[in-house]
Amino acid sequence: MEERERIIRLWFHMWLKQQDLGIDHIFTEDVLYTESWGPQYAGLEKLKHWFYEWNTRGRVQAWEIQQFFHAKDQTVVEWYFKNQMEDGRVEEFDGLSLIRWAPDNRIQALKEFGCNIHHYDPYQQGETPRFSPEKSKWF
Repeated sequence: MEERERIIRLWFHMWLKQQDLGIDHIFTEDVLYTESWGPQYAGLEKLKHWFYEWNTRGRVQAWEIQQFFHAKDQTVVEWYFKNQMEDGRVEEFDGLSLIRWAPDNRIQALKEFGCNIHHYDPYQQGETPRFSPEKSKWF
């Protein structure tokens, strides 16, 4: 479990540093990586292209691990994420990554799930719900 956690921490650290510090050693050739909002990258070369290209348009400001859960060939990691894009847009949310490991401890599949950090009680003012006017973000 410690090795898997080290690998995940390294992946997050690469985004913070905007540097490839060993993508080839973290993911399998046939990796399938799915972002929380829909984009999917099939294969190591596509994943690397996304990493390099995305880092020309934005910067990850925080990717903080909260906790890990391990079961057989899978790990779930809970995290907080924040970035700023070149156009000034800031995005931040809580999330989970569901990771499936290959026998050699490389990531074979990773699927992200996001959760809005702006929480509220829609029943605070009574039995009829009042929802935020904020546009829903489907992670």
